[in-house]
Amino acid sequence: MAPAAKFKVMTLTDAAANRVKELVENGDKNAAGLRVGIKKGGCAGMEYTMDMVDGAQAWDDVIEDKGVKLFVDPSAVLFLLGTEMDFEVTKFRSGFVFKNPNEVSACGCGESVSLQEADLSAFAR
Repeated sequence: MAPAAKFKVMTLTDAAANRVKELVENGDKNAAGLRVGIKKGGCAGMEYTMDMVDGAQAWDDVIEDKGVKLFVDPSAVLFLLGTEMDFEVTKFRSGFVFKNPNEVSACGCGESVSLQEADLSAFAR
């Protein structure tokens, strides 16, 4: 019997994976990937955080997808369950975009969000 596939906290689009790959390749030679988390801040209450890291911290959820690694801060997991990370380039900005089913609202500038913990029953088998 094959082992059960591990559930991924987040997924990446091809555009996001390509951008993470570029950042890692052009960053510090020890960079292993990006750590994604959340922090209190902004007018809506929370902001996404991303930092280049050289490896996992204790309890990080490590996501390996499309040739890149994301390290999810354990304190953010319940707020990020089911999130798709994308990278968009528009006429006025370029950056990562989070399509998060746990988002309740966002501020007008798009820099901060209000999040609720994921409903774990939606992820139960």
